[in-house]
Amino acid sequence: MADDGIKKSAILLMTLGEQEAASVVKLLGPKEVQRLGETMSALQNISRSEIEGVVSEFCNDAEGRTTLGQDSADYIRKVLTSALGDEKASNLIDRILQGNDTSGIEGLKWIDASSAAELIKNEHPQIIATILVHLERDQASEILSFFTERLRNDTLLRIATLDSVQPNALRELNDVLMKLLSGSSNIRKTAMGGIRVAAEILNFVPTAQETSIIENIKQYDEELAQKIMDEMFVFDNLIDIDDHGIQLLLREVQSESLIIALKGAQEELRLKIFKNMSQRAAEALREDLESKGPVRISEVEAEQKEILKVVRQLADDGQIVLGGKGDDGFI
Repeated sequence: MADDGIKKSAILLMTLGEQEAASVVKLLGPKEVQRLGETMSALQNISRSEIEGVVSEFCNDAEGRTTLGQDSADYIRKVLTSALGDEKASNLIDRILQGNDTSGIEGLKWIDASSAAELIKNEHPQIIATILVHLERDQASEILSFFTERLRNDTLLRIATLDSVQPNALRELNDVLMKLLSGSSNIRKTAMGGIRVAAEILNFVPTAQETSIIENIKQYDEELAQKIMDEMFVFDNLIDIDDHGIQLLLREVQSESLIIALKGAQEELRLKIFKNMSQRAAEALREDLESKGPVRISEVEAEQKEILKVVRQLADDGQIVLGGKGDDGFI
């Protein structure tokens, strides 16, 4: 189910002419395009009143927003910081306001993971790590899956111990990606990588690969491996999400996926899920769980990872807060 904002955006684009819609789409990132495209293709039986409501809301919103009379850089900083918070906005602000620091890497985000892996797999692991920290975490994880186990382990270790990207490293990155990346003569040191990035990438890695990577890091530095594991968000951590967050999640997850995922969940988490459903829905889920036959562990883990993707998307959208994963709260 698409969230309300994505659905409204899809409806709005469908009301525009092809050229106008294309002008909007070309400004979006690959994930945004994919989500919008999927939502647009699923739109059916949209009433005239709903279309008019979306257009009216957009017009009202647009009339109240203008950058006239403001310094554009200052405006960008204020808007992004207000929307995302200081930490999340800082890297994005730097990328926008610093010109072409990493703009070339945007091209890599549109390439399928196997092709991207083929392009970079023969480079030094440090260079590969530098590239992957610039990508979305799930794309970086998928690219890792095409590497050999040795290269995959080495790369994740380097990501975990990477605290910044030096100018010469970015220039080398540009050389590696050649036509896909463009160089920059005004590149400053940018904070990238680190324990949290390594953990976020590992959250998308298949369990068998995840275990191998963690064991490899333990051999290098046991304390570092523990810090990475502490940052990782696993399925059982759903217990730490508040009831409202669980309810939002349940709206986005298919019942069959939830049944399989809960086959491998702790009873405490199951009870929390039941509590946030209607009595009728909870009873039906209990019956389905009891009647469901044996399920392969790999299938359970796969469904759990799919649900975690939804969790991370909701967290990125600011709709839920991952328990114990940040200092941002409410007063």
